[in-house]
Amino acid sequence: MESREHLLNELKEIEKWEKDQKGLWFWERITRLPFKLLDKVTPKFIQNKIGTLLDEIGGYIQNGGQYLSNEKSVFQFFEKKTGRVIHELTDLQDVPLEEMKKVSLALADKRKSAATLQGASTGIGGIFTLAIDIPAILAISLKTLQEIAIIHGYDPKDKQERVYILKCLQFSTSDYVGKEAILNELAAINDDEIKSREVISQIQGWREVTLTFTESFGWKKLFQMVPVAGIIFGAFANRSMINDLAETGKMLYQKRRIVERLESVSDSTSN
Repeated sequence: MESREHLLNELKEIEKWEKDQKGLWFWERITRLPFKLLDKVTPKFIQNKIGTLLDEIGGYIQNGGQYLSNEKSVFQFFEKKTGRVIHELTDLQDVPLEEMKKVSLALADKRKSAATLQGASTGIGGIFTLAIDIPAILAISLKTLQEIAIIHGYDPKDKQERVYILKCLQFSTSDYVGKEAILNELAAINDDEIKSREVISQIQGWREVTLTFTESFGWKKLFQMVPVAGIIFGAFANRSMINDLAETGKMLYQKRRIVERLESVSDSTSN
């Protein structure tokens, strides 16, 4: 187990990152302006298809379904990167933070490559393959966050954990005001009052999450509508999104694990 001093230093770095995230609101608003234009020029049948697929993915919060990640594949990936044999999820809860961070970064690189390929392939058809790309990249996003959760010893099969994962997704694609509010929610995620709330109240925010997610593509997806040229913009947009998302997941899950370990150290000291 890391020393209290080391944990506090790591926590300080993450809090600095959080502060930096809050300062991005000006550029975020500018890059989202074209989304209204994108919405107007996108054919209705494509809008309907996107909406249907996003609603389907919304069922993820209910039971995970096809979007749940395979624990064993994450265990194998962890072993490959660190040499540490993992048999079950609880084995990961006491792993050093540096190993968690190392594996999360390696996972991010793997997922960025997949997202880049996805964006490039759907960019070939411009606006007509946009309907395929958004649900696909959302699925990659959910998978990435779930795997980062597992790396840090948390179980996506738990419904409350899937709520946390959606909050991470929403944070990654929100503006300044949204980030501020979500950080407050995540800080209290283990509070008894939060746990006692009906999960359905959290599910109702899913449409807001998907809207924020789609808006975050903004000008990137506007350029992807151009056939052939969309290959470049699609690859860049998807890679950039997964990069930001993976960083968000790594930072927020590291913070959560650090806070829990600090509480554990305090409890052992008081006893």
